[in-house]
Amino acid sequence: MKIRKKLGFYGILLMVAVCSAFIGMFIASSLRMGSVSEAQPFWKEGAAPTGVKVPLPSFSSLAKELTPTVVNIRTSKTLESRDISRRFDPPPGYDDWFDEFFKKFFNNIPDQDLKQRSLGSGFIISKDGYVLTNNHVVSGADEIIVSLADSEEFKAKVVGTDDKTDIALIKIDAKNKDFPVAVLGDSEALEIGEWVVAIGNPFGFGHTLTQGIVSAKSRVIGAGLYDNFIQTDAAINPGNSGGPLINMQGQVIGINTAIVASGQGIGFATPINMAKEILPELKATGEVARGWLGVAIQDVTPEIARAVGLKEAKGAMVTSVYAGDPADKAGMKPGDIILKIEGRDVSDPRALTRIIGSLKPNARVTLVVWREGRSLNLTTKLQKRLEEHVAGMEKGPGGSEGTKDRLGLTVVNITPQVQQQYNLEDAAGVLVVGMDPKGSASRGQIQKMDIIREVDRHVVNNVSQYLKAIAAKKKGQTVLLLIQRGVKPLYVAVDVE
Repeated sequence: MKIRKKLGFYGILLMVAVCSAFIGMFIASSLRMGSVSEAQPFWKEGAAPTGVKVPLPSFSSLAKELTPTVVNIRTSKTLESRDISRRFDPPPGYDDWFDEFFKKFFNNIPDQDLKQRSLGSGFIISKDGYVLTNNHVVSGADEIIVSLADSEEFKAKVVGTDDKTDIALIKIDAKNKDFPVAVLGDSEALEIGEWVVAIGNPFGFGHTLTQGIVSAKSRVIGAGLYDNFIQTDAAINPGNSGGPLINMQGQVIGINTAIVASGQGIGFATPINMAKEILPELKATGEVARGWLGVAIQDVTPEIARAVGLKEAKGAMVTSVYAGDPADKAGMKPGDIILKIEGRDVSDPRALTRIIGSLKPNARVTLVVWREGRSLNLTTKLQKRLEEHVAGMEKGPGGSEGTKDRLGLTVVNITPQVQQQYNLEDAAGVLVVGMDPKGSASRGQIQKMDIIREVDRHVVNNVSQYLKAIAAKKKGQTVLLLIQRGVKPLYVAVDVE
């Protein structure tokens, strides 16, 4: 009897519990109450990856294979005693007596030569000892010493240099010796985020390996016309210049070239494909001959693209065509937008400069330009790019040198020829065609191709009036200029030094 009573008691409890559960579920569903576990976050959340892992690579095999192909470079250059004084400029603001003091001081020093020394890196690209490095590592050197990883040293000589890309080819002076060779890769195939290794001679410590990733590509840092750098966070320090940047396949994909002195983890390498384009010419002739088109160009903004009927802002817009140059002979006009050259897309003015620079003089090229709402094909033969061409861009039309003022500006009169060449509406004022980077105007907002209309609220119609107005200002005073930039007038204040 007692057992039956107990079973009956537990049965009643079980029934009460089951009924309570059903009643609770009914009430929750009636009130539309969800369980806490069913609440959904308002953010996107992913499950922890199960099979995806990114192991850190080992660089020991790369170090063993590639370190023997990297060389340390020591150079020395002799400065003659008469040149030493030129390295000391009087502080700005001092009069001629201070300059005269410096001349007398250095003229009284007994004749003696000064050895200037520098350190850098490079890597061997052929068994007979050709070495690729930076131009600034060996530029002007009287003596070049190359040191291998095993401390064996050789003399070397410069075979060819290109200061536009900061690339140099040197040759180790050694007979009947096979050197270990670095394999050159494809820098175009490089992806952002890839692991890379830099080997070089930082601070003269000797062969050193650092690792990092590719941070960015096609960086423009203001080093030159052909800027197209690979950015990496692999540690690059003074002395690494000219050393290789290497991918995980053991291929050289860049030449370590520049650093940001105030930054950390920001280094730049010249793409190896750029070097491969010019290496045969450097070996054969010692220099690089580049093509010249003969135009001044600017960016195509979204506003310009809409105004001329382009679907997107791309290409290089021609602002001036130089008389007698290849673009002029092709029939190119100011306002044309260059979209392609030899089938290669021109994304912006720098792309056009790089493409033209990669082509050789006398090469016949076909350009696709956008004019008056449609595309045209123009054909011409490139000339050889000369320093005179670049200097000529600083001159006025017809080759006139223009006139330099106290502010560091070079200005010309706006003649009918100038109006036509630069597509100017009227002849009032003076045209800025050049700037001295050390002049006070370079620190203001004035740009080349600006038109100066007024000086201290007085109208100037030609160079003579302009120079007279500037000459009236005393040293230390500030002059107020009204300039015209396109259709926009702008006041600019410049200190007179």
